[in-house]
Amino acid sequence: MFLKRKLGLGKSVQYKMHHEEKEASLQITEHILSMLPETIRQPIVIVCIGTDRSTGDALGPLVGAKLQNKDTFPFFVYGTLDDPVHAVNLEEKLKWINTEHPGAFIIGIDACLGRLNHVGMVSIGDGPVKPGAGVNKQLPPVGDMHITGIVNVSGFMEYFVLQNTRLSIVMKMADLIADSLHMACLRKKIQQKNMLHKTESRPADIYKIQ
Repeated sequence: MFLKRKLGLGKSVQYKMHHEEKEASLQITEHILSMLPETIRQPIVIVCIGTDRSTGDALGPLVGAKLQNKDTFPFFVYGTLDDPVHAVNLEEKLKWINTEHPGAFIIGIDACLGRLNHVGMVSIGDGPVKPGAGVNKQLPPVGDMHITGIVNVSGFMEYFVLQNTRLSIVMKMADLIADSLHMACLRKKIQQKNMLHKTESRPADIYKIQ
């Protein structure tokens, strides 16, 4: 079941769901789809943050690589196992993305640490992800919405905890996030095409009626 958490008056609502829940992919797909922009022409960019040098922090690059390997994925993806977006190059990559895709709707994806009873949950929310927050790094926020996977427990020796996170849970969460994003973005692309078709055909329809 999704945990729905209000972050305060006038702030966004965040959803959390355990990756082993039944119909997790369907539920996460629906929540992602509901948060994507309604406008037809705004580009959508996925920024997957992390590094394959740390098991826990590899969630983002794994998601990016899985999306990149899907031939039918319709939007731009940055941050993969071969070309990761991490603490060292994050600012440079964001500047490049903003230049190449001005006005884009950005989805930030990252691993994070959390409470013991939240480990294994996927979190979806409005606003940016804050990479590095779990290990006390000051990095620029990323995204108009975010998807995070809680891969391990926070509170003590965070670097060590990330490096010693089980690969099994990271891989399962990466599969879930990538598959859910893939389905949500395909459905969004179909919606956009239908909206564009209706917009383009409207003048002709009016002419026929007259």
